[in-house]
Amino acid sequence: MQQRKALVVYGGMELHTPERGAETVRSILVEHGFDVTVTDDYDALGAEDVGENALIVPVITGGELASDRMERLIAAVRCGTGLAGYHMGLATSFRASVPFRYAASCYWVAHPGNIITYRVDIARPDHPIMAGIESFTHTSEQYYLNYDPAVDVLATTRFSGAHDPWRKDVVMPVVFTTTHGAGRVFYSSLGHTADELDLPEVRTILTRGLLWAARDA
Repeated sequence: MQQRKALVVYGGMELHTPERGAETVRSILVEHGFDVTVTDDYDALGAEDVGENALIVPVITGGELASDRMERLIAAVRCGTGLAGYHMGLATSFRASVPFRYAASCYWVAHPGNIITYRVDIARPDHPIMAGIESFTHTSEQYYLNYDPAVDVLATTRFSGAHDPWRKDVVMPVVFTTTHGAGRVFYSSLGHTADELDLPEVRTILTRGLLWAARDA
């Protein structure tokens, strides 16, 4: 069986420790048999051969990509290349690109209270990404998202209203899956810094999500 390829591209705010996070993603994928390229060159996302990757993981805050390269990236996803991200990846990546926003299926808008302790509730214990994981508390940024109603929500969080009372009791996705054309899309808002990716629940969700999104061999 041919070894599957994955592309991990990092950049943006150092606050999010993107290079370390990209290396964590690389180590997970290598453990599962992937041939992984890690780079800080955004242009790799729109390379002529980008569609040869089974999975693409942007670990990027902000950023810009030329329109022709963005077209190739989105075309690859629509043809079956998986797209996955955590925290800032997908939710804040390439904020000005409408095609990318459509594929990413979410958009970060706030994290009231900044670093706080909140609860993550499992919405789909029957899904293979969430199997055996119980609801847990997490200390980090509680992401408030604008998101596509077409997503399959696997885990949620409820906003207490302690910081933005006008959003009290809003239930927000924390983990979801969806598709964009033939490509599978996975997102988890957990993982503000690379250190959080070593927490057992966060690591398990990320690992399973990456593998779920990747195109089959």
